[in-house]
Amino acid sequence: MQFLKALFWFLILGLVAAFAVTNWHPVEIQLWSGLVADVNLPFLLFVVFLAGFLPMLLLFHTVRWRLRQRIGMLERTVEEMRNLHAASPAASGMPIQPDPGLEPAETPAAPPLVAP
Repeated sequence: MQFLKALFWFLILGLVAAFAVTNWHPVEIQLWSGLVADVNLPFLLFVVFLAGFLPMLLLFHTVRWRLRQRIGMLERTVEEMRNLHAASPAASGMPIQPDPGLEPAETPAAPPLVAP
């Protein structure tokens, strides 16, 4: 599998190199105030590629970082809940003692049914 991956990248690199060699022509770019810049075509395409690729790469890494932070927070919360559950008396098999200051609430009786 590693061989196929390397072969793919060498093929892409060869195509880019062949394109650069066969299209090494100066291109005039009209700038402001009558300025003209002579730039080789492969360099111009590389700059345009980076102008589109770098913002998306930055966005990808930012979203990935945020998702890793959220996953880490959720994992810590789950671990805290597990520790809290393991430390509770019900989980350890100990009987729960009711608080003597609290009286059990009485449930109200249901109203009698009246026939229409």
